[in-house]
Amino acid sequence: MNLLLSTGIALFAGLMMTRLFKVMHLNLPDVTAFLLAGILVGPYMLGRLGVSGIGFGSMEEISQVGFLSNVALGFIAFDIGNEFRLAQLKHTGKAATIIGIVQAVSATVFVDAALIALHFILGPEKLPLPVAVTLGAIAAATAPAATLMVVRQYKAKGPLTDLLLPIVALDDAVGLVLFAVSFGVAQALDGGSVNLISVLVNPLLEIVCSLVLGALMGGLLTLLEKIFYSNKNRLSMTIAFVVTTIALSMLKIPLGGGVKISFSSLLVCMMLGTIFCNMSEYSTDIMQRSERWTAPLYTVFFVLSGAQLELSVFKSPAVILIGVVFIVIRCAGKYVGSYLPSLALKLDPKVRNHLGITLFPQAGVALGMVVSAQALGEANGSIIRNIILFAVLIYELVGPMLTKQSLQKAGEIAPAKSEKANRERFPKKAKAN
Repeated sequence: MNLLLSTGIALFAGLMMTRLFKVMHLNLPDVTAFLLAGILVGPYMLGRLGVSGIGFGSMEEISQVGFLSNVALGFIAFDIGNEFRLAQLKHTGKAATIIGIVQAVSATVFVDAALIALHFILGPEKLPLPVAVTLGAIAAATAPAATLMVVRQYKAKGPLTDLLLPIVALDDAVGLVLFAVSFGVAQALDGGSVNLISVLVNPLLEIVCSLVLGALMGGLLTLLEKIFYSNKNRLSMTIAFVVTTIALSMLKIPLGGGVKISFSSLLVCMMLGTIFCNMSEYSTDIMQRSERWTAPLYTVFFVLSGAQLELSVFKSPAVILIGVVFIVIRCAGKYVGSYLPSLALKLDPKVRNHLGITLFPQAGVALGMVVSAQALGEANGSIIRNIILFAVLIYELVGPMLTKQSLQKAGEIAPAKSEKANRERFPKKAKAN
């Protein structure tokens, strides 16, 4: 009961925080409001009161409702799959692929170079070399959830938006490969040997298996939806398939010799959405209905994300210093890695000048990589975790706002009108709403 009550209060707090932002004329994205609401109901604020059901008292309590975050991420990935419609990819596919790969590699190279240099300045005790290499790999990851929410909230449309969402989706696959290779190198530096299975075989197998599972589920969903005559029932079938696909993506199948079959839930659900949107004649209506259904789920996801942000990382000056370097250099890598290919491809100046900034947010995928990085040992794993938690805290609070501003400057967000002005202009419509 207490966890259910805390979740309900979390949803309420997120929604009320957006109204507070409106009253204060802060003009910030709803994502930022949800994250701040999460901090409010988290262990460092309301959770400290020790009143059951009023806020989350510990990270363990938040983890008990973590399945909601997994489901939300699955639906976010499913929605992003909608951006891979073949008709649209004819215009953006080549550019999205090139920029998606270059910006991810650029962020990793930039952060690796900066942190390895900092390793020699601070010494191996404060920044071990395996940690520096691992952080460089994590730098490639971008947060699809925050980006999608900003695009949805402001109904952004245009060349930058059309290019941004496929790049964010592709970033997950590229980031997995970069992390696997870099983490293998980090383990070699830490233990003295390179494991080719963990560096090459398992990550490539994960990507291929994820795409195959997503394609199979997408094809099956398309076939089954033809037996229904109501789009309401088709929506229910779609929701069932996404939830089932998320559950299947958690499977891990050992094949022996260190080789294992595993899946990325983001990649699987993206492929599910891609196949469904390209094969089903009902996909456009279903995706619109899904967007309305998932709105409260996304709100809970971001509030829980805010509640999980570790404010205790501010206690360590070394973490703050390394974290600041990580944030600044990663942003530089993302910007340069998207600007130069855009320039070479002769994209519109509004696209190349603002695309890199929209790739700054970082959250869920990076935190997933942190879990894998714990294999470097308790000491190294703790350093990586604290630095990424510090970076995610900054990225999640500032990133959505920067994404919004970039889309505005690119002319892809319509000028905002106050709710009062809208009610005065359309009184009947406002009353109906």
